[in-house]
Amino acid sequence: MARQEVDRRQARKALWKLRRKVEEEAEEINFLNIMPMMDMMTILLVFLIKQFSVQQLAVSQPTGLQLPASTAKRQPQPAVNITITQSAIVVEDDAVVEVKGGQVDAKWKSQGQQGYAIDPIVSALSKHRTRLTRLAQLQSQTFDGVAIIMADRRTPYRLLTEVLYSAGQAEFANYRLIVMQKGQ
Repeated sequence: MARQEVDRRQARKALWKLRRKVEEEAEEINFLNIMPMMDMMTILLVFLIKQFSVQQLAVSQPTGLQLPASTAKRQPQPAVNITITQSAIVVEDDAVVEVKGGQVDAKWKSQGQQGYAIDPIVSALSKHRTRLTRLAQLQSQTFDGVAIIMADRRTPYRLLTEVLYSAGQAEFANYRLIVMQKGQ
């Protein structure tokens, strides 16, 4: 009988040691340090946000288009591209209306030759405005109405103001004029 008590004590001691060992190992796992992993995820998130927010502005210069020169250092921001050449007005690489002798034919203006609104430009820019407005809403932003104007340096002022007026009719109220950087 005494032997059973001793065995029972030894068994209890063995169980107590085993329980203590398991608890110690569990304590080591309880404080798993996830801070380095969170730091890594934060760095990746910041990197991805910067990558998506910094996009190169792709502006292709058509042949025969001579942009005026400037010494400004400001970089252009992404927006709708409107190009005025000696032969056409192009919105986002789609020729919208033909230009002859520095003028747009009166049939493309709802108010005749003396009018400023060029209907095909207003129509094309309205489609882009709708697309950009939806895109801005998806990104929880507001539509800023920026249009980038590339005009040949020989473009008559009247034609430039007609294009700007037409863009304004399509709710593009902010303009950026693209020029070539002068060599220093």
